[in-house]
Amino acid sequence: MPPLKEKTASKEALGLLVLRLGLAWFLFVWAVNKILAPEQYAKLWGYFHGIEIGTTLPFILGGAQIAVCLAIVLGLWRAVSYGLGFAMHAVTVAAIFPALIAPFVIENGFPANRNQAVAVAVLGAFAALWLLRHNDRWSLDAWLARRSASSIQPPPSTRAPS
Repeated sequence: MPPLKEKTASKEALGLLVLRLGLAWFLFVWAVNKILAPEQYAKLWGYFHGIEIGTTLPFILGGAQIAVCLAIVLGLWRAVSYGLGFAMHAVTVAAIFPALIAPFVIENGFPANRNQAVAVAVLGAFAALWLLRHNDRWSLDAWLARRSASSIQPPPSTRAPS
């Protein structure tokens, strides 16, 4: 690869690594909260979705989300793990949609829905990560693919030129 293309590719890989780590951390915080405070999550689920889920399901969901977060951090199974990260966050965005269409509501002198606007930016970041997954060269998937490709190439010829 020419030096300029290599430099650009390295910057792109670094940008995707930063994006991947940041998004995984974002989901991880919420996933761990499901395990540490399952009652709180059950109440939130009931409030936003109108469904009582008990306190066992948050443990299961939190554990599954932590597994997805680890796959995202590693860049493992990129199409699936990045897509699951997007889908998990899309559920949240759908649940808070009423707040998103009214971001300037003031309650008790405080902008009540302002923080929910961040959810749209995070959803966009997940979409970008999924769309650029093939350029995520510093992922475990990419490393495994490079390793596999190098192991199936024939060794260089040791024959002297004639």
